[in-house]
Amino acid sequence: MLDRITSMQVFVKVVATGNFTAAGRALSLSQTMVTKHITALERQMGVTLFHRSTRKLSLTEAGRLFLEGCQKILADLDEVERTVTAQRREPQGRLRLNAPVSLAIRYVAPLLPEFNRRHPLVTVELGLNDRAVDLIEEGWDLTLRIKHMAPSSLRTRKLAPIRCVVCASPAYLAQAGTPQRIEELSQHKCLGYTLGDPGNPSRWNFGAKGEHGVSVSGPLCANNGDALREAAVAGEGLIYLPVFVVSNELRSGQLQAITLDEPLMEAPPLHAVYAPGQTTPLKVRAMIDYLVECYGPVPPWEQDLP
Repeated sequence: MLDRITSMQVFVKVVATGNFTAAGRALSLSQTMVTKHITALERQMGVTLFHRSTRKLSLTEAGRLFLEGCQKILADLDEVERTVTAQRREPQGRLRLNAPVSLAIRYVAPLLPEFNRRHPLVTVELGLNDRAVDLIEEGWDLTLRIKHMAPSSLRTRKLAPIRCVVCASPAYLAQAGTPQRIEELSQHKCLGYTLGDPGNPSRWNFGAKGEHGVSVSGPLCANNGDALREAAVAGEGLIYLPVFVVSNELRSGQLQAITLDEPLMEAPPLHAVYAPGQTTPLKVRAMIDYLVECYGPVPPWEQDLP
């Protein structure tokens, strides 16, 4: 079966040149092949496109209608090809980026103005949530996730290490004392993060692999680190969160990190996660490269800590 787009192109060229021979010469096709394309179109639609005579060709009524449609379709196709080709040369289009809430607010959103200055043809749609995201099903171009990446069809790139910290306000520590052993945490107000383990939000794990667990309790648990941080700043108790959630407060002295007798559990790295494919869209590649540049060997949330 002949390609219909090619047949349309042949038809339009026949109209433009006035005969099959000239159209074939312009398209590097034999007159026989040009005839086959026109005949195939007429058979598919059940119409005659040309009045044929020994002296010239002229369009039938059906031919004139078909010519208008072909010109529009071919013009639209050319426009699509130009748009797609342009995206191979310069990042452009809408980039749907999803990131954890606390990270996005402090260490993604503030970076976007400079990204937009570098890539003015890209429009970033930033989604914020801490739940698991189905990148393909939900239509995200790129997601940032703090997790150990199991083998999958998705592509990933490590962006930065993540470290956790146990901390509280100086006022709380002055009033309740500073714990030095993980067993002492059961005697303190500990504000639990529920999203990672909703069934048991009151267990804090220590040791590189989380082999040492301790039961904790407190007046508040939440599925968002920002809410827990604000409660800790207000003196409500201890929190155990990634450094990027509390870095500003550690620098300002509103929160104070404590050292315990067991190492903190190793947190998974921050990864960029994106769809598989032979070629990664330039807008996705540009954002990943930009984040790698911004986070660097020492991410900004780890810099200048007390």
